[in-house]
Amino acid sequence: MSLHTETPHAAGLTGVWLVGARGSVATTAVAGCAALAAGLQPPTGLVTETPAFAGSGLPALSSLVFGGHDTSVAPLPKRAEELAAQGVLPHWLPAAVRAELAAADERIRPGGPQPGDERGPEELIAAFAADMAEFVRATGAARAVVVNVASTEPVPAAGALPASSLYAAAALKAGCAYVNFTPSAGLNHPELVAPAAASGLPYAGRDGKTGQTLLRAVLAPMFHQRALEVRAWSGTNLLGGGDGAALADPAAAAAKNAGKERVLADNLGSVPEGEVHIDDVPALGDWKTAWDHVAFDGFLGTRMVLQTIWQGCDSALAAPLVLDLARLVSRAHERGLSGPRPELGFYFKDPDGGSSALPEQYEALLAFGELLGESR
Repeated sequence: MSLHTETPHAAGLTGVWLVGARGSVATTAVAGCAALAAGLQPPTGLVTETPAFAGSGLPALSSLVFGGHDTSVAPLPKRAEELAAQGVLPHWLPAAVRAELAAADERIRPGGPQPGDERGPEELIAAFAADMAEFVRATGAARAVVVNVASTEPVPAAGALPASSLYAAAALKAGCAYVNFTPSAGLNHPELVAPAAASGLPYAGRDGKTGQTLLRAVLAPMFHQRALEVRAWSGTNLLGGGDGAALADPAAAAAKNAGKERVLADNLGSVPEGEVHIDDVPALGDWKTAWDHVAFDGFLGTRMVLQTIWQGCDSALAAPLVLDLARLVSRAHERGLSGPRPELGFYFKDPDGGSSALPEQYEALLAFGELLGESR
């Protein structure tokens, strides 16, 4: 049941509620959206700003309003300054969009559960849902999308509702569409399958595909289509920041790596030898290096190797995808579409069905854009 109250909707406003709203990805998304809306930077990395989506009826970047939950108390303007000092954001950007960052920061509410919080799951879900509904009411937005960009959780114990699932349940209760950009459980929990199906809301996930797995989604089909036998595929990730610290936990790393393995299994027909290792290197900050070593057999058994190195800024890779997904899922909600959206698998390591090959995923995304643009 929706918690929305009847209120006049501000013209064209769309709410984006970020779980992990003061993290690096969220801060980059909010600052980046403000910069693009003001024409301060080109929309590099936003697929939804390409000509293919001009007729899809997506909400304008200038119409997005942000809020969210976080356990951190560091204000967004300060977080943006820290990211600029690391080279994640242009050095001049935090000052240029300070008003927009401050406005979003005022809409961030305390997340949880935090140490000492004795509220049970139902109380937490109700509290989170009330925050989301109040955000919609106060901004006058026509609708809102809840996007989980928090740190990766360990795989939950059987029967337990982890924080990501509490927020996902709250999104359903508040009548908000939902996107899980993390490997955490979110809506992908046995207790939420039925409520999600009954909600009439669109949702998508999980685990944003920004670097190493993006390459795997391109390279694995190449080996398969050229009949080259992959004998082993090993990888290493070096990263710092919040993700590096979170993924130092083997249980959280296991959740992250499951999506990487799925891409290989889907495209090669089996999982080759080799593992992905994730190393926390705090000195790297928000930057990461991903190295892959692929051993394969060619004609007459000739043994060969492909090595790739991906060096990038995690937040700058993820933020445009978050904005894309918020716009696409919001438009799907407006069009009355519901349930999991496999058409958005282009963005995820562990999507809601469909192919794991990037070219096929892109074609499905383009078709979805055309569907969104059709008049009802």
